[in-house]
Amino acid sequence: MSHSSAITLYGRPSADYATHLDEALATLRAAIAEFGTDTIVQASSLGAEDVVLSHLIEANELGIPLFVLDTGKLHPETLQLLQATRQRRPEAVTVYQPDPEAVRAFVTAEGEEPMYRSIALRKACCQIRKLEPLERALHGKSAWLTGLRREQSGARAEVALRDASEQATGRPVKFNPLASWTWGDIWYYIATHQVPYNPLHDQFYPSIGCAPCTRAVTLGEDFRSGRWWWEQDNARECGLHVSAATSEASPPSRLQEQQA
Repeated sequence: MSHSSAITLYGRPSADYATHLDEALATLRAAIAEFGTDTIVQASSLGAEDVVLSHLIEANELGIPLFVLDTGKLHPETLQLLQATRQRRPEAVTVYQPDPEAVRAFVTAEGEEPMYRSIALRKACCQIRKLEPLERALHGKSAWLTGLRREQSGARAEVALRDASEQATGRPVKFNPLASWTWGDIWYYIATHQVPYNPLHDQFYPSIGCAPCTRAVTLGEDFRSGRWWWEQDNARECGLHVSAATSEASPPSRLQEQQA
């Protein structure tokens, strides 16, 4: 491994690693016991947490499929990992893409990168490229699995292993088996089991989304600071997991950000 690899930098387990691993497996098995495998699915962005979760499912022969949202704006590295994942588990991986007509109309009206002009436009882009495909991916599902961790950000500090808060509105129950895991736990698992991961992690990208909305982070910044970095902290979610902030203030341009 290169001295700058994410494994070298972060791959040190917490004192509770074994407990966290047992908890994750117990959560997965509890989800299966409650809902079976036919109506459970893993949501994967192919980030470090998600490849760990997929490996846990695959290595323990739990039979839970996964889906990936190909937004049309993913990094080449993410697309390469997606291709490799599909080749390894062709029967288990489904890819959802945004409606091409909706994308075409949006780009014609607002351009390729309107997300830098206002939070409203960024949310509109997320709605077309992520949220609408997510609804299709979750249609008919009783439960879904995510790689959310409490350590990722303040907005995720209360992530539960089993979250049924949206069940009353018809949404599936959300299971977060890695909720207690540390960043070191994640990378220790990846190293121990030689799990393929996105090479952008080696370039200080702890959280990887669409290319225009993701940057590397620096020492001391939190895990989510590289996502929508031009917006205020409380708005750095796309709506997949946490309610978006209501502020519509226009952010600085990338040039202004670079010059600051």
